[in-house]
Amino acid sequence: MAAKKVAVPDSVRQLGQQFEQFRSTRSGRGKLPAALWQAAAEQARQHGVNVVAQALRLDYNVLKRRAGSAERPKGKIPMPSFVELMGATSAAGDEYVIEFDGTPQPRMRVQWKSATAPDWAALLRAWREVMG
Repeated sequence: MAAKKVAVPDSVRQLGQQFEQFRSTRSGRGKLPAALWQAAAEQARQHGVNVVAQALRLDYNVLKRRAGSAERPKGKIPMPSFVELMGATSAAGDEYVIEFDGTPQPRMRVQWKSATAPDWAALLRAWREVMG
């Protein structure tokens, strides 16, 4: 199966020239400067890890980790700071809407139509366990 040729953006080509210039001044395999890694990570976020890793002859997994490191917060994800409970009475019975907002994590929304109210505290505990 033949590999597909992917067009390399000009900005990645220019960065590739900087990599080649650095590599030509070094003998053997030395560490790349942090500035080059940072530039490669920025290009990977814009154009994709695979394209940049191939064009710059970098380890895909290392570049992927470095490109993703700026996007992920360090440490534990904070617990939700806001919980809203809304209830409405209708002819068909009570309707409840429960939303958990765990910014930067996604929201959870539960709509409940029943004569009995849901156990929102148990839902919150379960959501916190899943979210981390």
